[in-house]
Amino acid sequence: MAQQTLTRGTVSRRARLPRRLALLMRPELPSLSKEIIDEVRRSIPEYGRPLKGPYVEALRIGVERALTDFVDRIASPLEPHERHHETYRRLGRFEAQEGRTLDTLQAALRIGAQVAWRRIMKVGPRRRVSPEVMAQLADALFAYIDELAALALEGYMDARPDGEAEAHRRRLLELLLRRDGSSRVLCEAAERAGWPIPDEVTAVVAPPGARYVRAALDEDVLADLTATQPFLIVPGKATSERLQNLLRVLPDGQLVVGLTVPLAGVSDSLRWARHALGLVETGVLGDAPVTDCEEHLITLWLLSDQALIDQLAQRHLGGMDGFSPRQRDRLLETLRAWLVTRGTAAEIAKELGVHPQTVRYRMRQVEGVLGDRLTDPEARFAIEAVLRAMRLRDRAAPAPAPGRDDDGPRGQAPIDNRPISDGREMST
Repeated sequence: MAQQTLTRGTVSRRARLPRRLALLMRPELPSLSKEIIDEVRRSIPEYGRPLKGPYVEALRIGVERALTDFVDRIASPLEPHERHHETYRRLGRFEAQEGRTLDTLQAALRIGAQVAWRRIMKVGPRRRVSPEVMAQLADALFAYIDELAALALEGYMDARPDGEAEAHRRRLLELLLRRDGSSRVLCEAAERAGWPIPDEVTAVVAPPGARYVRAALDEDVLADLTATQPFLIVPGKATSERLQNLLRVLPDGQLVVGLTVPLAGVSDSLRWARHALGLVETGVLGDAPVTDCEEHLITLWLLSDQALIDQLAQRHLGGMDGFSPRQRDRLLETLRAWLVTRGTAAEIAKELGVHPQTVRYRMRQVEGVLGDRLTDPEARFAIEAVLRAMRLRDRAAPAPAPGRDDDGPRGQAPIDNRPISDGREMST
């Protein structure tokens, strides 16, 4: 009823507007359309995507038809003007199908009205439009925007008969991630959302701002695809079939799959997946379409607190700072190989691509700095963990410029045949 009243009022007001206004306004429409689109894209992140995207195309069509329709109503106020109504209903359906609220579209309508009114205030006085007519034009413009919003709401509600169920699913997601509700509360929320509670779940995350196709989402997957860090909760394990479907939902790829955990651990799975996504974005992990946390557990553990790694490095390896950066890197590289392989000098030399004598020489230097730490099992374990973490972080760093080896030509160090005092002799 409210909408019918609004529409009748709009028609009666527009009937009093001088038709010559349409002649004054039509030449302004192409540039005004561009100005509105630019302002909306600048002000609303969802519309700031690539120009070929569906969001921007829907915006362009909506703005151009709205301006043309508004001027046509001034030119011919008594003619029916329902031919564009479906355009605005379709915009509302589009928002619903993408899993969003109407807030974004309504904000775009407000911005469009403001930009249009600024143009009217600029052109009207120049064309000697009276203040009375300007006031009527303002009434007509903002009533028209209300009408567009009402039509978009119709389309939105038509496409969201399950709007209440979606609200319950969002509430369920909040309860799962907070882990502060009783099992009874969780069961009730799951029942209202129509979501059978699984024994295990897996979190999946996508990069911020990832494109998504809401309609491709499986019914048993909970998701917040509009979050700053989009994520999904998948019942059970993320099978290959499930992942293929998720790649249809999020076609840009670069998904990260968390660990499969009991329901109470869903926030942990999400945290690990987001941590892994950060490592993908910094280059530590590869940027495959799908990254599985199960394949990178040690990396996730070693890089779970990089500030703590820095503290451990300073505590156990701070004495190495007396060397030049290049010398330090080569000594730590040799120390890491020695800790990992516990092989002979010849074996370590083969792995590093240097002369066995270079290995002995470097290890003498390392032993001179670290001393008893090399024979202390706990210290040795900490050093190995730090070196592994540092090596993982270095994957994201640019390779050093080529230069002269600090150990001498072709990496061969001065002759030193003394054994390494680690409880066994490093033989050739």
